[in-house]
Amino acid sequence: MKWNQVEFEASYGLFEQIPPCETIEFAFSGRSNVGKSSLINKIFNRKSIARVSSMPGKTTTINFFRLENIRFADLPGYGYAKVAKTEKKRWSELIGNYLHSDRDIVLVLQLVDIRHAPTKDDLQMIDYLIESETPFVIVLTKADKLGNRQKEERLAALKTEIPYADQITMIPTSAETGEGMEQIREIIEELAQANDGIESENSAMDE
Repeated sequence: MKWNQVEFEASYGLFEQIPPCETIEFAFSGRSNVGKSSLINKIFNRKSIARVSSMPGKTTTINFFRLENIRFADLPGYGYAKVAKTEKKRWSELIGNYLHSDRDIVLVLQLVDIRHAPTKDDLQMIDYLIESETPFVIVLTKADKLGNRQKEERLAALKTEIPYADQITMIPTSAETGEGMEQIREIIEELAQANDGIESENSAMDE
C-alpha cells in the first residue's frame, strides 16, 4: 500500500451531507488535542494531509480521506470545554450518527493520551464501542513524552483504568519518532485484505 498517495476527499459538518458508503472505512476518534491530526499525517507520511492546530476543537467536521479502495474518516475531537452547547450538540450528533449508521466501518482507532488516565469522555466512547460491538483498537499517543519506566507505569495503570483492557489491543505511538506507525499500518492492511477476500467470495456467490 502506497501510504503517501492518500488524498483528501471532503469535509461534512452534518451527517445528512455525507454521501452513501461505497467502500470500507477506518475512523479516527479521540478528544480534542490528543494528537489525532499529527498521527494521521505520520501514518500516511504526509506533512499536512490532516491539518494540525495548536487550538483544541479545531476539527469541527468529519474529514474523509481516500487511499486505493479504502476511506478514512477523521472524526471531530470531543471534550473541548470552550465551545458553545449548540456546537457540542452538533459534534455529538455528527459522531453518534456516523458510528450508529450502517456504514462499513471495519475499525475505529480510538486515541488516548498515554500520559494521563482516560477522560470521562474517552471512557464513554470506549464503553460505546464495546457495547455496540464496534471493532476498535486504542492508539496511545505522545509516547515520546515519557521515559521507558514512565511508559511501563502508564501501560500498567491503563489496564486498571480502561474496562476490559486485557481484551483490547493498545498501541503506544509517537507522531514524532514514528513509534507504533508500522503496527497501525499492518492492522489496516490486514483488515483491508481480509475484506477484499470477503467481497470476492460474495461476488462469486452472486454470479
